[in-house]
Order: sequence, then structure tokens, then C-alpha cells
Amino acid sequence: MFYGKMMAVSRRYTRNDDQAKDILQDAFIKVFGNISRYSFDGSFEGWVRRIVVNTAIDFTRKAKNDYLLMNDAQTLENMDEQWAAEEVEEDSPEAVLNVNDVIAAMQKLSNAYRTVFNLYVFESYSHQDIADALGITVGTSKSNLAKARMNLKKILSKELDQKNGASIE
Repeated sequence: MFYGKMMAVSRRYTRNDDQAKDILQDAFIKVFGNISRYSFDGSFEGWVRRIVVNTAIDFTRKAKNDYLLMNDAQTLENMDEQWAAEEVEEDSPEAVLNVNDVIAAMQKLSNAYRTVFNLYVFESYSHQDIADALGITVGTSKSNLAKARMNLKKILSKELDQKNGASIE
């Protein structure tokens, strides 16, 4: 019943579908093993989603060597200024990106960037919550988010340019 929705959540944390399926399988095993702990306070789907996200966090924690251990406040300030200074183009291109393009781009991010991006953007975690969950500093969380945004923008811009080139020809 929840496979499709939870697979979408799981895919956001991995580079490929095989890893996403592994996370989802582990999460469903936890769901079935702990079903007696469900308190009926919130939605069952929300409870399952939390388990999937926590399982994805565990997966990422196991691959912690991918994390960027940068904690330089000056670099963070420069990245924030650069991100804020970038202008959004007014003209919309002929070709557009779809959800699958965005997911594919997210899967190209490093584990560290992808996980922090997902937790911050989709799960609404604060940087402190992300730092606590992943065992990193708040500065590292902020840095990873900023770099994830920049890298995602580069990947999507390149994809859009390729689509526009194909649509012009």
C-alpha cells in the first residue's frame, strides 16, 4: 500500500534504485517488527515515512566518510553571499525539466550533500536537527546544503541546456 510513496522518499537519499530498495526493505522490516509500538496518535503513513527517513539516515551514517568536514565560517559566509547574489532568469526556456530529471540530478550529488538537502528541504529539519542526526556540526550541515544547492543548480542547468540544444535542432 505504501511502497510507491515510500520508494520515492527512499530514492531521494540514494544514488540508485538498488540502494533505495535496500533502504526501503530495511525500513519495512522495522515497520513490521515495531508495529505494536504504533500509538495511533498520528497518521500511519507519517509513522512509516519517519521510519523510512530514519533508515535512510542510518544508511547515510554508515557511509559517513563521504561527508565534507568543512567548518570554516568565512567560507560559509562567502557561499551564502554567492547564493543570494545569483539572479533568477526571467525568460523561461523552451524545454522544461520534469520530476524524474530533478530526482536524477539529486542522485548525482554526494551522499553528504544529498542527505542534508533532503532533510532540510523535504523533511523540514533544522540544521541543528541534521547535525544531531548525522553526527556532524551545524556549520557542516549549512555548508553541505549550500554546496548541494550550487551543485544541483549546475547539474540542472546543464541538463536544461542539453534539452534546449536538442529542441532547437
